[in-house]
Amino acid sequence: MTRIGLLDSGLGLLGTADALFNLAPDADLVLAMDPDFTPYGSLSTEALEQRALHSAGVLAEWEPDAIVIACNTASVQALEAVRTRYEPTIPVIGTVPAVKMAAGTGQDFAIWATPATTGSAYQQNLIDAFAADRHVAKVACPGLAEAINVADLPKIDRAIEDAFAQMGPGLESVVLGCTHYGLIADRIMAARAGALTLFDSPMPVAKQTLRRIGLEPAGIGDDQPGTGRVLATYASGRRVGLPASLAAYPAGKRLLARESHDGTADRR
Repeated sequence: MTRIGLLDSGLGLLGTADALFNLAPDADLVLAMDPDFTPYGSLSTEALEQRALHSAGVLAEWEPDAIVIACNTASVQALEAVRTRYEPTIPVIGTVPAVKMAAGTGQDFAIWATPATTGSAYQQNLIDAFAADRHVAKVACPGLAEAINVADLPKIDRAIEDAFAQMGPGLESVVLGCTHYGLIADRIMAARAGALTLFDSPMPVAKQTLRRIGLEPAGIGDDQPGTGRVLATYASGRRVGLPASLAAYPAGKRLLARESHDGTADRR
C-alpha cells in the first residue's frame, strides 16, 4: 500500500493532498501541519529548517514512500536540509511555483506569494530562468495564508482586493506562489471581472511525487472514490483531527471525507 507524507505550516498542503487522492485514489496520506510556528515566512532560515525537519521526522515514523514539502516557503529554505536527512531512503519532493508553465504561454503575468517568497532570490531565479523576457509583477500578500488557515473569509477577500491593486491593470495571468492560495481560487476568479488564468502547483507536484516512487497517475471518476485515507494528522507534532476550517473549501470537504476514524491506523 502506498503511503505519502505531506508537511506544511498549515492548510497549504490541502491542494496537494487532494491532487494525490485524485491521481492515486488508493494511496494513504499522513499530514503534518505546524500551527505553533506559522507563518513560516516570519522564521529565520535556521528556524524554518528545524521546523521542517521536525515535521518530516513525524512523517518518517510512518515509513512513507515519499515526503512532500507542500509549502513554497519551506521548499525555498528547507528542501535541501530535509533531503540531506532522508534521501535516498525516502524521496523528498518540494513545491515550485508554476512560473515555467505561465511563461510558456508567452504572456506577461503576476506571481502572488508570501512576503518571504516574494523577496527571495529563489523566486527571482525562477523568473530569470523561465521568464526573463516577460513582465512579471511580484505581488506580496501579507496575511493571506494565515486568513486561509482560519477561513476568515472577509480578511481573505480584502487581501485578494489588495493583491489585484498591486498587480495593476492589463495582466490576465496569475501564478499562485503559495500553496494556500489554490484553496481560494474560486474567490480570486470571482473578484476579477473578465478573463483571468491561474497557474497552481498541486497537480504537477502530485505527478512528480508519483513518478519519484514509480507509480503511474490513474485518476478516477466521482463514483469511485478509492480506498485511500488520511491515516493521521499532526499539529506541531501533536496527533489531532483534521481542523474544522477545512469545511470552508471544496478540497477540504473531500479530505474530511477520507479521514480515518476507526482508530486502527498505525505506522506499519
